[in-house]
Amino acid sequence: MEGVIRITRIRVHYHLKIPAGTRDRAQRALDTHQAKCPAAMSVKGTIEIETSAEIEEI
Repeated sequence: MEGVIRITRIRVHYHLKIPAGTRDRAQRALDTHQAKCPAAMSVKGTIEIETSAEIEEI
């Protein structure tokens, strides 16, 4: 399909403010969320999804 723009990668960057002492829980959620996300699962193998995060404990 010549001339068609294709999405090949999605980059997601989170800015999280979390309660003090919950960094481990937040990191586990970030590490596993793609496997439990219906949208991510529907494009798995066709669109690369990159995630990163800035985590601030407040």
